[in-house]
Amino acid sequence: MLIRALTLFRRAVSASRFCPCATGRTQHYCTSAKNISIRDALTSLDTGSNIRIRGWVRSVRSQKNHLFLHVSDGSSLQPLQVIANSDLNIRGLTFGCAVDVTGSLEKSPSQKQKVELQAQRVEVVGECDPVDFPFKIKERHSLEYIRQFPHLRCRTNSFGSLLRIRSEATAAIHSYFRDNGFVQIHTPIITSNDCEGAGELFQVEPSGNEHSLDKENPHFFSVPAYLTVSGQLHLEVMAGAFPAVYTFGPTFRAENSQSRRHLAEFYMAEAEISFIESLEDLMKVMEDLFKTSTEHLLSHCAEDMGLFHKFISPGQREKVDLMLKSSFNVISYTEAIDILSRNSEQFTFKTEWGCDLQTEHEKFLVKHCGNVPVFVTDYPYDLKPFYARDNQDEPRHTAAAVDLLVPGVGELCGGSLREERLELLKTRLARAGLEDTYAWYLQLRQFGSVPHGGFGMGFERYLQCVLGVKNIKDTIPFARSSRSCLL
Repeated sequence: MLIRALTLFRRAVSASRFCPCATGRTQHYCTSAKNISIRDALTSLDTGSNIRIRGWVRSVRSQKNHLFLHVSDGSSLQPLQVIANSDLNIRGLTFGCAVDVTGSLEKSPSQKQKVELQAQRVEVVGECDPVDFPFKIKERHSLEYIRQFPHLRCRTNSFGSLLRIRSEATAAIHSYFRDNGFVQIHTPIITSNDCEGAGELFQVEPSGNEHSLDKENPHFFSVPAYLTVSGQLHLEVMAGAFPAVYTFGPTFRAENSQSRRHLAEFYMAEAEISFIESLEDLMKVMEDLFKTSTEHLLSHCAEDMGLFHKFISPGQREKVDLMLKSSFNVISYTEAIDILSRNSEQFTFKTEWGCDLQTEHEKFLVKHCGNVPVFVTDYPYDLKPFYARDNQDEPRHTAAAVDLLVPGVGELCGGSLREERLELLKTRLARAGLEDTYAWYLQLRQFGSVPHGGFGMGFERYLQCVLGVKNIKDTIPFARSSRSCLL
């Protein structure tokens, strides 16, 4: 006991020599304290060191002569416990306030945490009125509730975890492509192309009238320009010089839908691979990307993933494990229609050959295949855009296209082999009246063209799949959809 008391006395003397805040002086920082994130503090073995943390109070309670705070700075799900003397007389110390804390990192006697911070100074940087603050200290708020506060929901445990997972998933996808020899391409957000051919485009023009004085050509870019729906066509350009390219960025669809599956702005990971001649080769990359990225999340974001799998979507971890250990199923579109037709009474939409698969069909097929992701290949030729490769099969005319369907979501990825045969491509573009518009695309087939293919994966749908989140609006920092553009 005497040795312990002497140790604490020496530490206090040392702090008073180098730490102005410990001596009662009014400086607002401590030159001897090391700035450290709470994540690093929680795993630090350097107990006895003087550190400084800055973050937000998740809980505060008073007990006899001490104050106990839990402080979080967004670097980890777990907060750091701070113990301060109650005689510090800290004004404005409430749940939600921002604090700057300096003190000694010590081994904690509690089994719930390895270390704690014994505060020498606690400064409230930004006050928070707990009465008006929409999140309450002892309540577990639903994703639906916090969605009302897009400017504040990052302060909650669940959305903080989502944002860390999203960041790590982004890094995992970039790492996968980099490790497999892909070159990243920054494809444009503003484009004159309608890659999907569906016409669901946001047109881009200046808000003022100064550029519309030319009545012959009122467009700012001299041609109609739109927010991109896909970077695929630009990736195809680059695939003429690199064997494997990818892009990862925002895409936009002007779908008048407010469903749980649709956003007007979302992120896509898209890849294009040269010298590829079969859907099997393309499907292998899609499956590898999914599994590698998910395994990375489970190992690097275990605590955050665990929050979702335990409290938001119980049982989802078992579903994810099944997806990872199973080979993805493969069926043709024709086989899918046969399966659906035998159960047609269960569906709202028709299930005949030539119809597009709806969400209810996609989810049924995944369930039919044992709740393991399933590739559906060789869609009707007329359902796919002009660039999809013609299988030239009769009497049922199909294209070499593939969709990846996953549990709980439906379509996650869509891809195809691209039509590299010039005459066939010319014929299809001429039939659609697009030969002049895509003259540059035809030229790609004239100068060193090779067989190639590619796909796109919806990033927010991927997060829905691995986390078990029902509403896609809960997977993106600021959701944009029809009739909704908050902030």
